[in-house]
Amino acid sequence: MAASPLVTVMINAARKAARAITRDFGEVVNLQVSQKGPADFVTRADRKAEDVVREELSKARPQWGFLLEEAGEIKGKDGQHVWVVDPIDGTTNFIHGIPHFAISIGLTRNGEPVAGVVYNPITDELFAAERGGGAYLNDRRIRVAARRDIHDAVIACGMPHRGRGDHVEFRAELAQVQAKASGLRRAGTASLDLAWVAAGRLDGYWERGLKPWDICAGIVLVREAGGFARDIDGAADVLATGNILAGNELISAQLGDCLKAAKV
Repeated sequence: MAASPLVTVMINAARKAARAITRDFGEVVNLQVSQKGPADFVTRADRKAEDVVREELSKARPQWGFLLEEAGEIKGKDGQHVWVVDPIDGTTNFIHGIPHFAISIGLTRNGEPVAGVVYNPITDELFAAERGGGAYLNDRRIRVAARRDIHDAVIACGMPHRGRGDHVEFRAELAQVQAKASGLRRAGTASLDLAWVAAGRLDGYWERGLKPWDICAGIVLVREAGGFARDIDGAADVLATGNILAGNELISAQLGDCLKAAKV
């Protein structure tokens, strides 16, 4: 992959933050057996990683703003460009010692996602894309899967848990997809779900109630891999709603039909 200067900045920030995250993840396993557990430790790790990413991106583009999971919105003098960062997407996996989480760095220009990097430091898989430049996994160009029928498809989803989301709505949607799809997966890291759709490992994905930092980078990956990433209900701004549906043209349309049928 011949990364542009912009994507190179994003990759360097992700890799620098990953060094500390990888060390911290090694400590999580030891903390599982303690009475207090690893939650407080992970919160500190999250903030530390976010600080590293912010510092690295600010060095390269000091005029650009930020939308950060921990620190919130930081306006930039530029006004057009905003970095959208989740330092540890899949925090629950991280807390439980499950090696499926990612550093997610997206960039919006005038509100539109235009570049993204999603990096799992444990597997050393780095997904990167920039508008018009294609999508890559490490040095390999990736494309969405070519399956044409949802009956042959493996579909990922996000599952609302205690205190979050509309459980009744989700169960209705799940029943519709369950009746059609070849397989269902729930891995717990939205940015990697989208990256895996981009890489053709998953055929489709849907989830409601996400934040911009969960999906910004992944949206670019899916679109640059030849897929569709849009709002489930047809709203113009999926970053604003956080209700995302992704896949190739045919699978995303069939998945959308399933979700619509759940409302009837």
